Amino acid sequence: MDRQRRRCLHGLVAGAALAALPAAGTGASARGSVRLDVREFGARGDGQGDDTRAFQAAIDALPEAGGTVVVPAGNYPIDPLRSLRLRSRMHFSMAADTRLVAMSNAAPRAYVLLLQQLDDVEVSGGRIIGDRERHLGTTGEWGHGIMVRGSSRIRLHDLYITRCWGDGISVGGLSGVRGQPPLPSRDVLIQDVVCQGNRRQGLTIGRSRHVRVLRSSFLDTGGVLPGCGIDIEPDPGGDARDVLIEDCLVQGNQGAGIQLYERVHDVTVRRCRILSNRGDGLHLRAATGGLIEGNEIRGNGLRGITVRARSSGFRLRDNQLRGNAAQVAKRSGKEAGWMNLDVARGASSIQIDPSSRPGR
Repeated sequence: MDRQRRRCLHGLVAGAALAALPAAGTGASARGSVRLDVREFGARGDGQGDDTRAFQAAIDALPEAGGTVVVPAGNYPIDPLRSLRLRSRMHFSMAADTRLVAMSNAAPRAYVLLLQQLDDVEVSGGRIIGDRERHLGTTGEWGHGIMVRGSSRIRLHDLYITRCWGDGISVGGLSGVRGQPPLPSRDVLIQDVVCQGNRRQGLTIGRSRHVRVLRSSFLDTGGVLPGCGIDIEPDPGGDARDVLIEDCLVQGNQGAGIQLYERVHDVTVRRCRILSNRGDGLHLRAATGGLIEGNEIRGNGLRGITVRARSSGFRLRDNQLRGNAAQVAKRSGKEAGWMNLDVARGASSIQIDPSSRPGR
């Protein structure tokens, strides 16, 4: 199923925004030419033993100039309590049939891959499988497949991330660095990724700058709130700015399909299919400045687009809004305009082109 979706997504046009983002870790100037195979450091990939130590040894063995850690096909148990701690100027290159399987744990917070205060890192290929059904605890919501904190020029592509106790991917800032303000992540590209069946979010974008999410799918999230496909929700003390979500599929999530929740600025959602989520298709709360353009938003359990108070400066154009709040429509016997688009009185400077008005 995921491969079929990927082939479909590969056929979409990424848009001019891709060219504007530096391709993290793809040039010789960003990292060295050394290639290290995790099997040379003792990784077995037979699904039996803990391969965390072997992987970390390969990562740590890269020279200062960086290079590539190669992960051949196989099933590799990884201890998320220790995490695979990547380093700057590296490519973590997995074969398409690679599976990193999170070992069972009871921790409320643990990550399979950790990118913390790094520059020029690329992660590609393979699958990350969380411990959602095998988790030994009942609390917490931060068992993530990939955690990016306070890092720059990051490229995550051609990945399938599923069944995590928390998020498939979380991108955010790093607090408490030598008494400085939170360090946001910058220049992050997420492309041709599928996040499916994760417990808290498919993708969280926190304190960050210049994030691009292209040709990716965020599916079937649910188990603990918010349960969104994509949630842009920075912690207090920072914000998220300059985010593009383009040519993505966001479907079947327990909460909103895409949520922009406070301290969020300059977001574009373009040419996405936002379908059959149990909450709103697109939910804006105290978000400022952005464009909602050319999206298909239908079949969501609540409204198609909700713009809450203190949101401002958005333009909506060329969106297809229909069949949302279906249960309400069924009880009332009709589909009212507010079921597809609801703008609160406390919102300001919301420009709705005729092409985005319900019922067109």
